Amino acid sequence: MKKLLFIYVFLFAGFLTYLYNYHLKEFASSSSNQPQDDLRGKVSEKYVMVTFLAGIDYWKTALKGFEDAARVLNVSVEYRGATQYDVHEQIAVLEQIIAKKPAGIAISAINPTALTATINKAIDAGIPVVLFDSDASSSNVHTFLGTNNYNAGVTAARKMGELLNGRGKVSVVTLLNQLNHQERTKGFLETIYKEYPQIEVVAVKDGRGDQLVSKQVAEEVIKQYPDLAGIFTTEANGGVGVGEAVQSVKSDRQVKIISFDTDKNTLDMVQNGTISATLAQGTWKMGYWSLQFLFQLNHNLASPQQESVSDALALPVYVDTGISIVTKENVEDYYAK
Repeated sequence: MKKLLFIYVFLFAGFLTYLYNYHLKEFASSSSNQPQDDLRGKVSEKYVMVTFLAGIDYWKTALKGFEDAARVLNVSVEYRGATQYDVHEQIAVLEQIIAKKPAGIAISAINPTALTATINKAIDAGIPVVLFDSDASSSNVHTFLGTNNYNAGVTAARKMGELLNGRGKVSVVTLLNQLNHQERTKGFLETIYKEYPQIEVVAVKDGRGDQLVSKQVAEEVIKQYPDLAGIFTTEANGGVGVGEAVQSVKSDRQVKIISFDTDKNTLDMVQNGTISATLAQGTWKMGYWSLQFLFQLNHNLASPQQESVSDALALPVYVDTGISIVTKENVEDYYAK
């Protein structure tokens, strides 16, 4: 009898052990699969990137990052933008996108205030929005991904100081009405004033993000100041235009140019010595993380900072995607492979 009882106890203990192990495996399986499922979307889920001057090379790397994130997340993306440097056109494009109710929108704002109402309209319609590259800080968007533009201006000023051995006349060619360019210009000017008292900024000109306009304003400054030693230009089209201006003005004096971004024309001018240095932005990271953040918002896996009950669930307000200095010594590393 005792032997039979022992067998029953043994069998029952074995059965309990089986049940425990079975449920433990099921729990582990569901736990490991759940995040995987949460981080996969549907091909019908479409996210849109919106820019301006949509055909320029600058956006290609950001779009590549956006597309790479889409492949990871199994979602679809679309690229739209104003074809010209025209705030009204970008607003019209954004209105069209809102009407289609996409899963999310990543936008680089052509103007820091003019798009605020339209961006807020998208958010009010329940569409997740993040800003990248150029901010619209008065809008209700809670996350911006991009270069620390003020610090980029500081870096450009220090590089110019190095190139000019701390003395000479310089000018700036920028976009006067765009926030990221305002910040780059401010960082440059304030650093020159504070750290290089023997460098004089003689002019700040609006190149309007246009190669021809930038060439024209640079030629005017060079003619007005024959002893001009350097020009800082805050974007790529301007850099190429300024480079052409320096090449076209016959002078024994070499004007040092510091530009922005790494399109092929800029890199070619760095390689041949027309542009002394250019600042490379983390544009791929802007695109990649913009889509990752939009996906998190759309799937309620994260929330804007001020709406989150937990810091672990809150998206950052600002992500600095970094810069690096490109010169003749390392320019080959930045050509598209």
